[in-house]
Amino acid sequence: MIESSCEGIVSCTDVLAVAAREAITMLGGPSYEVVLGRRDSRSTSLAAVNGQLPGPSFNVSQLISAFGSKGFTAEEMVVLSSAHTIGQARCSTFRACISNDTNIDKEFARALRSACNTNDENLAALSASSPEKFDNGYYKGLMAHRGLLHSDQELYNGGQLDELVLLYAMNETLFEMDFVAAMTKMGELRPSTGEEGEVRRQCSRIN
Repeated sequence: MIESSCEGIVSCTDVLAVAAREAITMLGGPSYEVVLGRRDSRSTSLAAVNGQLPGPSFNVSQLISAFGSKGFTAEEMVVLSSAHTIGQARCSTFRACISNDTNIDKEFARALRSACNTNDENLAALSASSPEKFDNGYYKGLMAHRGLLHSDQELYNGGQLDELVLLYAMNETLFEMDFVAAMTKMGELRPSTGEEGEVRRQCSRIN
């Protein structure tokens, strides 16, 4: 529909960026400006994308390194991780965590093992306290040792980031302010503009 109204003007990348902002706002999170004008890549590779994303089994050092390679500080990594305040994850991504990790709530782990049973495709909320609301409940869950993914609970595990998790759990206004700043920075991360890339006519394929 957008392409038929604005042929060759609005990229799929811009649509996704605006949709993400609108979803966050609709679920109670802060609004922020989305800088437009991105262009879409002329190539596509699932393996290449997955290779750029931090994994659910990452430890805190790996997380800091992964975000640092994109120009983000450890503090920005903590605030961007709050995107896990909404959404769900498959049991395959956290089965090892609820079976082996010793830093998560035992009742929480037991309930998840029961819910997953033997089906890796079953789903669980990333933030059980408010799975359909964008808020700082994610951090409160970490403090209660109820991080669903190993990489989540690593943010609050007796290390250097505990204080920041506590701060965001106690101060939602500060959390939202820092989240807006980090998302704005992420939106400026090496976008294709000008003559780079293309504006795809269909988002699932190159022109």
